[in-house]
Amino acid sequence: MKNKKLHGNVRDAAFSILWAVQNKQAYSNLLLHQTIESYGISAKNRGLLTEITYGTLQHQMTLDYYLEPYLKGKVEPWVKTLLRMSLYQIVYLDRIPSHAVVHEAVEIAKRRGHGGVASLVNGVLRSVQRSGVRSFNAIADPIEKISIETSHPAWMIKRWSEQFGLEKTREMALENNKIPSQTVRVNTVRATVDEAIEMLESEGLEAVPSKIIPECLVVTGGQPARTATFEKGFITIQDESSMLPSYALQLEPGMKVLDMCAAPGGKSTHIAEKLNNKGSLYSMDLHPHKVKLIKESAERLGHTVIETEVGDGKKSVERFGTEQFDRVLVDAPCSGLGVIKRKPDIKYTKKEEDFSRLQEIQIELLDQAAQLLKPDGILVYSTCTVDNMENRGTAERFLKGHPDMEKIQVSLPEALGIKHSGFVQVFPQDFGSDGFFIAAFRKTAAVE
Repeated sequence: MKNKKLHGNVRDAAFSILWAVQNKQAYSNLLLHQTIESYGISAKNRGLLTEITYGTLQHQMTLDYYLEPYLKGKVEPWVKTLLRMSLYQIVYLDRIPSHAVVHEAVEIAKRRGHGGVASLVNGVLRSVQRSGVRSFNAIADPIEKISIETSHPAWMIKRWSEQFGLEKTREMALENNKIPSQTVRVNTVRATVDEAIEMLESEGLEAVPSKIIPECLVVTGGQPARTATFEKGFITIQDESSMLPSYALQLEPGMKVLDMCAAPGGKSTHIAEKLNNKGSLYSMDLHPHKVKLIKESAERLGHTVIETEVGDGKKSVERFGTEQFDRVLVDAPCSGLGVIKRKPDIKYTKKEEDFSRLQEIQIELLDQAAQLLKPDGILVYSTCTVDNMENRGTAERFLKGHPDMEKIQVSLPEALGIKHSGFVQVFPQDFGSDGFFIAAFRKTAAVE
């Protein structure tokens, strides 16, 4: 394939991202920003670029199912990527005329391939236009049907259906293909919710209070991260679900807190606000470039209580000593199956064998956290995944190994309305946020 870019062209830019994701296992969310800059994509076209890129990834398996009857013989992988992207626009985007999509696809095929490829692309897409796409009713197996309909690997659908039931699994998989809301957290140390709404509205964005989190706003009509309100530290970007751990910690000003796996810093800065910037908060992460992000966020928001440091959470007792903290947050490395809506590539890169490896890391981190905690202190364990092994399984295994720790009811905003028995599993479809898990433990008197 010839690598002939067309500066400013949205579909050429989308193709380059999708091909890099498929061919080089690149991350779509990181590539998107780089591509906007390198292609010089105008502000008015950035939304379309995002929609084509993420939409094609979200529906990849479905698109392949639709294309299969129209493909005869072997097709080069980059051509398959181009066909997927074009079919996504024809099937899912009503506002774009199909003839314009076909024309653009043929032009990309000519630039990057040759006349034969362009003819193939033109023929396949015009055949789909004439005959339409096939239904899912021909798929008899319910797991396979949901897998193809929602474009999630069959092993994932099977695993979820065994844990949560078929209906809940289908709801979750469908929700994962929706465009996520833009939510921001108001920096309550510096502004009220009403003041932040006014600031954003003065910059042309619409902001309404979250129904779940008092300091959260749902924003439409622009990019909050490009506003002066953001730059001056009155808001920060964060999903509603990931604001819950700071509530579960039951924080009070003056406490000594450790955020063990803190990057990129959303929860750390929230903790600082719950402390009213009084006390001490150690925000630790393994990677220097990620710790830099925490530091930059803290400086932008004006949080002087945060001390950042590069360090391995699995060696944190060696670093701090035992019984040093009133509160410890372990927002652990996990499979990330709760954030598929934001990172659709996760569906295709995760493997079932990842779970046991991740659980061992989670247990190691929790073992350290338990030692770091003062008597009567609270430890919160959270993940951005939806999986019983990593969530409830890890929490229960931790409890069995630590008789000095007891499970306590997770403290949450009243509006959440999720019934739970001490462990909280938020599903993406519960209120349109990320999938998330939270467990809270209190350290009791030492057991003889």
